Amino acid sequence: MNAILSLPSWLKVLIGAACVVVVALIGSDMTSENTIARLETQAEAAIEREGGSGIVADFRTDQGWPTRHPELSGGDTLDDDTRGRVARAIAAIRGVGGVHWAKGDRMPAETEDVVEPGPYHCQRDVEALLSVRVIRFAQSSAKIEESSELLLDEVAEALKPCRGSIIAVAGHSDSVGDAQVNLRLSRERADAVRDALVERGLPRASLRAEGYGSARPVEGLDPTDPANRRIEFSVISIMPQVPTPVDTPDAG
Repeated sequence: MNAILSLPSWLKVLIGAACVVVVALIGSDMTSENTIARLETQAEAAIEREGGSGIVADFRTDQGWPTRHPELSGGDTLDDDTRGRVARAIAAIRGVGGVHWAKGDRMPAETEDVVEPGPYHCQRDVEALLSVRVIRFAQSSAKIEESSELLLDEVAEALKPCRGSIIAVAGHSDSVGDAQVNLRLSRERADAVRDALVERGLPRASLRAEGYGSARPVEGLDPTDPANRRIEFSVISIMPQVPTPVDTPDAG
């Protein structure tokens, strides 16, 4: 303890900041795990309620990351009506972003569009990336830290298969400090992420950036928790791509 007290003031500040970051990361991981545990419990109850014996909802990606888009498997002896009811019941759980059936698993035809809208797999893939890493910014700034450049590369690649969709880029903050400052900073950070994605080949017209400040904290989190400082992506509309004279080769 005496050794710490004897350190220079700037080093004490640095150590304190590092401790805050570590606590925030640990809190974020715990929150993610708690959310997934809750969704797993509710999904199991929905499966039992709808008579879906043998169906399993997996809230982990292939890499083991938590996801709000569970993969359904099993229940092959059940009829399509039961499997469809189970899928819809799980998709309706608050906090679930959508469900999909495992590759090679029998998908009830009448629930295909309801349960797994094609382009929304991009949102699921991005959420998987952001479930274990976050886009980081300089303190009280919209400048994206260099350490997040690789993550932005991966986010851009995950979104590219869904060109033609309109994608919302939402900035959020915790409730610490001035609300108007937080709102402005969340907007500027959303704009910075949109600009970074445009630089990586995504069309600017398909990206909608918006900041919400502290108005939309993560479910179950105290509004002051630093884990509320985040960037989220969502597919909000689907637009068919129609060639124009500018897009068409040899159009003059």
